[in-house]
Amino acid sequence: LVYLDIASLQETTLAEHFTASSLQAYFEAQCERFLAWARQELLHRETRDASLTALQFPHAGFRAGQHDLASAIYKASLAGQCLMAQAPTGIGKTIGTIFPLLKATPGRQLDKLFFLAAKTPGRALALDALARLRQGATALPLPLRVLELVAKTKACEHPDKACHGDACPLAKGFYDRLPQARSQAVSHAAAGGLLDKAALRALALSHKVCPYYLSQDLLNWSDVVVCDYNYYFDSSALLHGQTVANAWRVSVLVDEAHNLLERARKMYSATLSQAQLQDVHDTAPAAVRRALERLNLSFDSLQRQQTQAYQVYDELPAPLLKALQQTITTITDFLAANPTRMDAALQDFYFEALHFSRMADSFGEHSMLDLTLQHEPAGDARRDGWGDAGGATLCIRNVVPAPFLSPRLAAAQSVALFSATLSPRKFYTDTLGLPASAGWIDVQSPFMARQLRVEVVSDVSTRWQHRDDSLEPIAALMARQYAQAPGNYLTFLSSYDYLQKLAAFFRAHHPHIPMWEQTPRMDEAARDDFLARFTADGQGIGFAVLGGSFAEGIDLPGKRLIGAFIATLGLPQVNPVNEQIKARMAANFGGSRGYDYAYLYPGLQKVVQAAGRVIRTTSDEGVIYLIDDRFMRADIQALFPAWWQVRHHKARGTPQRRAAHPGPAQETFKSLDAP
Repeated sequence: LVYLDIASLQETTLAEHFTASSLQAYFEAQCERFLAWARQELLHRETRDASLTALQFPHAGFRAGQHDLASAIYKASLAGQCLMAQAPTGIGKTIGTIFPLLKATPGRQLDKLFFLAAKTPGRALALDALARLRQGATALPLPLRVLELVAKTKACEHPDKACHGDACPLAKGFYDRLPQARSQAVSHAAAGGLLDKAALRALALSHKVCPYYLSQDLLNWSDVVVCDYNYYFDSSALLHGQTVANAWRVSVLVDEAHNLLERARKMYSATLSQAQLQDVHDTAPAAVRRALERLNLSFDSLQRQQTQAYQVYDELPAPLLKALQQTITTITDFLAANPTRMDAALQDFYFEALHFSRMADSFGEHSMLDLTLQHEPAGDARRDGWGDAGGATLCIRNVVPAPFLSPRLAAAQSVALFSATLSPRKFYTDTLGLPASAGWIDVQSPFMARQLRVEVVSDVSTRWQHRDDSLEPIAALMARQYAQAPGNYLTFLSSYDYLQKLAAFFRAHHPHIPMWEQTPRMDEAARDDFLARFTADGQGIGFAVLGGSFAEGIDLPGKRLIGAFIATLGLPQVNPVNEQIKARMAANFGGSRGYDYAYLYPGLQKVVQAAGRVIRTTSDEGVIYLIDDRFMRADIQALFPAWWQVRHHKARGTPQRRAAHPGPAQETFKSLDAP
């Protein structure tokens, strides 16, 4: 066996001698192992399909609206169709989508079902639903292998070590111990266990193998995979790549699909930071420094051509891309020659450079290229002659991910995207690249208008220039509502700055009312503590940011949450980037849609999601205050859920400077929300 180093052309020869009989015995032993595994997999498939055919819904009956959703999902799967399903919160969308797809699996001869979630709570709900289905199966345990995939950063046991046998003890001899770990994982699933993060970690460590790479191997042998969006939709997505390579027949469920637009934009955007480049250069090995310096010179040359701090370019800079490719080649050669070296900064930059190169290859009307110059304080120049600290940031920003998502949607036998907020339909169809044949269902809400009092506060403006004036009337309104009906409330603001100002004012003027606040970069324990305050017999007001972790995906039924104050339209900040996005949307979908697609629809989607935290079951009752005079506009109220009955309300606080109600096309920059 001869290994050839293609860079140095150096050959390494490994020679061993075997007899024909020993090779024959080895070959036949491998065939027997393969056949035994293949027979096991065939039997599993037959048993699985028979059990799924007989599978019963795990509850006594369907909730209102839940049966309509499940029926639409089942029919779309049988027809091999893409489906958009708008269904209200609280009807049990997770189990209402998983159950019909499992029932359709035998008839469609599906190999796998992928449940894609935007956030960790979505994965937890899916795993819980699958556990209930297994418990309620008539043939116990249901022979269904359920695998949870998590990010490498969350699964890695030795983040300070390279993924190499000479560096990490869980990598050394990995493939020698993998068969035993794989067999135990399959046995664990056969006994009714889920292969979730905790179970996989315990199983992997018992065999001294890497949990992350064990999960990658088990993907081949699993029936249901629960994971994040990026595992199927990212540019280098594992699930999509394996589906195409293995010709798997898969169905895909996209949970909380309103999040897919922003998530996909990030997947297909790429950034090159000169500041990061300079920091890497400071600690980089000598073998790659010259390449980094040449790339930096290309950055400097591009900067000298720029006439303003932020500028959009029509074409990619060829000299910089050439220097980037040379840098990638140099780092690739270095990493190949030094596989055990752990240089996190260099690797991070390397992966960013690779991604930028890939996105440059697919640059088109769906994206835009811009360069932002960083202005540092005088006297902060770098000592090594690399120029001012900060430098420039070159970004390929994806605006419309449709061209990238379409092939991934087409690779599946069926796809169902579901959420409580998928309106307007055409907005998501255009931006996500759904086929023209995609189906649509708008599930009727099981909730009654009498359950939710929706109050539009028309005499307060939360525009950026009016926010200081808005603190007193908003705080008075909150205190008045709390006095009338003590209980648990959530207040949503457009930014942490606005949140902190209102919280400080409220604490000073209404100290008798318990309150707690969301803070930037809260870890999982802190988020759990925040939610733990919402008990059935609790009282107080939580302050949170609209669009954050408490504005969707949380379930606080009954008395755990009886009301919400939403003091923002959620509109994105007006800045040069968002104005360019508006212009690109107008160019792609028509001038009248530029503002709606860039500002209005994304903002109101966040408002409706936050409002959906209040009513979770058919027995819940509550109130929502929508605080801003722009909520009075007809085009905005048209985006509210159909079952809402809106009433107008006066804050009766300090008189506010009333703004006119311009139409969307006439909305001025200053009248929009800014963080």
